Amino acid sequence: MTPIRLISGFLTVGLWTLFSRIFGFVRDVAIAAYLGAGPVAEAFLIAFSLPNMFRRFFAEGAFNMAFVPIFAKKLERGEDALDFARNAAAALGIFLFGFSVLAHLAMPWLVMAMAYGFRGDERFDLAVTYGRIAFPYILLISLTALLSGVLNSIGRFAVAAAAPTLLNVVFIGALVLADWRGWPVGDALAWAVPLAGAAQLAVLWWAAARAGFVIAPQWPRFSPEMKRLMLVMGPAMMAGGVVQINLVVGRQVASFFEGAVAWLSYADRLYQLPLGVVGIAIGVVLLPDLSRRLGNGDTEGGRWSFSRALEFSLALTLPSAVALMVIAGPIVSVLFQRGQFGAADTAATAVALAVYGAGLPAFVLQKVLQPLYFARHDTRRPFRYAVVAMVVNAVLAVGLAPVIGYIAAALATTVAAWVMVWQLWRGARRLGAAADPDERFRRRLWRQVAAAAVMGAALWVAAYMLAPWLAQSGIRYAALAVLVVGGSVVYFTAGGLLGAFAISDFRSALRRNRAG
Repeated sequence: MTPIRLISGFLTVGLWTLFSRIFGFVRDVAIAAYLGAGPVAEAFLIAFSLPNMFRRFFAEGAFNMAFVPIFAKKLERGEDALDFARNAAAALGIFLFGFSVLAHLAMPWLVMAMAYGFRGDERFDLAVTYGRIAFPYILLISLTALLSGVLNSIGRFAVAAAAPTLLNVVFIGALVLADWRGWPVGDALAWAVPLAGAAQLAVLWWAAARAGFVIAPQWPRFSPEMKRLMLVMGPAMMAGGVVQINLVVGRQVASFFEGAVAWLSYADRLYQLPLGVVGIAIGVVLLPDLSRRLGNGDTEGGRWSFSRALEFSLALTLPSAVALMVIAGPIVSVLFQRGQFGAADTAATAVALAVYGAGLPAFVLQKVLQPLYFARHDTRRPFRYAVVAMVVNAVLAVGLAPVIGYIAAALATTVAAWVMVWQLWRGARRLGAAADPDERFRRRLWRQVAAAAVMGAALWVAAYMLAPWLAQSGIRYAALAVLVVGGSVVYFTAGGLLGAFAISDFRSALRRNRAG
């Protein structure tokens, strides 16, 4: 993959993810307005988190991290990649169908595992009902993730990156329809989950078929490639399970504080915007590219890809992290405070957002560092590192909850993320020259930090001056837009003057993206 094409891939995935997250904001704003941080909102958020948790565990986590390198190498060598993809899809589909049936029967226990604090109040029964409706989403979205891996491996990023927008469109449509017809909003949202999964699967199947990869139903065969896939998946599944345990610990802690599940969820959605735009884009594009380069023995090319991924991701993540910490209050107030979502909800959510913001660079760096291991089929060390991070997360979340309340869950997540990055970076020294950032990255890193600090100071002053307008209904959206646009201008101006990045790199990639 050429330099411009690599960065163009990052931007393609990032821009479509941004588009999806904008719709996600509209969705979350509507949910907050209709449900606030009340029992129906908390019950739905826990129910929706169940299939999403297992999706990240099975599909976007262990399965795709094992599937994509093998599939990409088969493509590179001219082997029968389509047969491998069909066989993998069949095995994944049959396994998840059976898993969904078991989850339907065990839903009360799953809800208690996620939110024991719900036991004995109305949130529990609602979460069980919504969970049973929503859980089939895991089968649909996991097959969608496999098809995304196929398309990303052949360099077709746009459709796979655009498909998640359908989820938010369906959710928004369900909210509008429920309001129009007078249906219970929670019920409408629960039924929208599997419907959105079916829509995403249909679009990705069509795109893969057009690219020559028709994934037809079949009975799985235990081929040598499938055996290898499962051997690689084993440690990756355990590592993914550790990550999900961290999420479960956070939700368990939050479930004992009324409203906290919703506060943390809304804060999570806000920091997921830059994480999705940058981190997921880097991971989606970098893993296939690294797999091809390292598979061909192109160590220097792998080093270049890794260094540019680091440079590009931090150039966009550092200012995002600073902004989430400095203007967390105005962001939450303008985006969410209306209807059932009051000033107390805004204050609680803003604190969580600032804490998550401090961990944003770590969340993104994990997505850049992990492909170094997965491209070499090394999933054992990331698992060991994840176990250490899990212990840190659990000790901090549970130990600090009696002292600082629900925010212990957010603080534990952030600290554990940095512990994970430290371990991945330290372990990458053993992976050879491809894992050693080049001089250009080292030269630009401190300049990016300085530019982000300049922007943070400017945002702090601007937020103080715009405070009356940020609190005034009708013009607060414009005031927030001034903050965001002004901060961006300050950052890119400072970055350009300091040599933190070359604006021409972004322009060239955008031109290539439009042309492609």
